[in-house]
Amino acid sequence: MKKHIPNFITCLNLFSGSVAVWLAFNGNLEAAFIAILLSAVFDFFDGFAARILKAYSAMGKELDSLADVISFGLAPGAIVFSLLSESGINEFLPYLAFLIPVFSGLRLAKFNIDDRQTSSFMGLPTPANAIFLSGLAFSYSDFLVTNLWLLVAITLFFSYLLVAEIPMFALKLKSLAWKENLIQYIFLFGAILILAALQFNAFAPIIAWYILLSVIIALFQPNVKNRKS
Repeated sequence: MKKHIPNFITCLNLFSGSVAVWLAFNGNLEAAFIAILLSAVFDFFDGFAARILKAYSAMGKELDSLADVISFGLAPGAIVFSLLSESGINEFLPYLAFLIPVFSGLRLAKFNIDDRQTSSFMGLPTPANAIFLSGLAFSYSDFLVTNLWLLVAITLFFSYLLVAEIPMFALKLKSLAWKENLIQYIFLFGAILILAALQFNAFAPIIAWYILLSVIIALFQPNVKNRKS
């Protein structure tokens, strides 16, 4: 029975992501953002449950990727589609948003076969991308609709980040030791400050902080290769 628990949690991720897609296409971007956050919580706990219960499976790995394509690919794509549609400038422009699920699918397929990504990432993880885009819509939708080409630029740039050969650290803590998790603690400290300052508007800036810190680390440690855990 316990071997099915992680897959059940993954299915909750997929269900919540599907709801987020429906909400986004119906213009309820705030609720869609909350549904994506809920998917991210389920995405964390399915891996956590698999480790605790030692219930790894090939099916679970594939199911996780399929769920993530919907929750962290199509759902943020639907949100951006809705924002671009609000402008009414061009009937074809909103379809640019579907680059997000396309590149999310490419990112997830690459992750599944890339041995370098066992303890860190190459490119922006799909949950981080989804939280950034949906967080922008949650906090700054009016600004984005009136600054359409900025939204287009963000869509293109973050689609690129998904598949870019840029090392990005994982948030998993191997222990509570400061020395072994210095980068993670620096990120968490910065995230707490951003959350305290911006509260519910902090989600997109926190992801931006994650990207910035990852790039800084990559620049100062260009020869450090990702190691297997």
